[in-house]
Amino acid sequence: MLKISIICSDPEHPVNIVLNDWIEINRTNYELQLVECASNLREQGDFLFLISCSEFVKKNIRDRFNHTLVLHASDLPHGRGWSPHIWEILNGAQYITLTLLEAADSIDSGKIWVKEQIPLAGSELLEEINTLLFTAEIKLIEFAINQYVDITPAVQPLNISPSYYPKRNPKDSRIDINKTLDSQFNLLRVCDNERFPAFFERNGYHYAVKIENLGKIGNRKND
Repeated sequence: MLKISIICSDPEHPVNIVLNDWIEINRTNYELQLVECASNLREQGDFLFLISCSEFVKKNIRDRFNHTLVLHASDLPHGRGWSPHIWEILNGAQYITLTLLEAADSIDSGKIWVKEQIPLAGSELLEEINTLLFTAEIKLIEFAINQYVDITPAVQPLNISPSYYPKRNPKDSRIDINKTLDSQFNLLRVCDNERFPAFFERNGYHYAVKIENLGKIGNRKND
């Protein structure tokens, strides 16, 4: 039976719900473990998946597993770093590229196993974006587990200069009240209404702005 471990650093991250559901479905097929940090990992195993993992997992820990793999939401080597799909949606991206790659000493630089492109309609809010992304992540986890014998990992292209995204902070959810909502719609749609809501400040007060999709125009009772 394969021994599979997963690190997700933030216990409040919404992907944990999906991961726990997947573990519950598959607990009779594999020996499964979901932890918040490397210090809680089992001694050794077949797979270690790093999903929304903010911790750098050192080589001596990675070497305890046959495969240590990262799920990263960018078209590597473009978009190394933090929350790449959020930055790219802010820049008008019409799809998310999810990359399954090997963990390495340099962040997001390992060999690539496979990429999955996730199209966006442009109307999705964060919850819908997360559903699309998390579904693809589970798909690539299962791909790795089922196809690892046949995978030939590819070195990231050396003729492409990597680009990097910084870690997002609460201040990155600030709305400019002097700009139109339309010009800031992509910011509104990627803000987490509960953890990191959009906000603005006016006359010494701090206001949260939360957005909800009420459906297509003409489909609501009062339209």
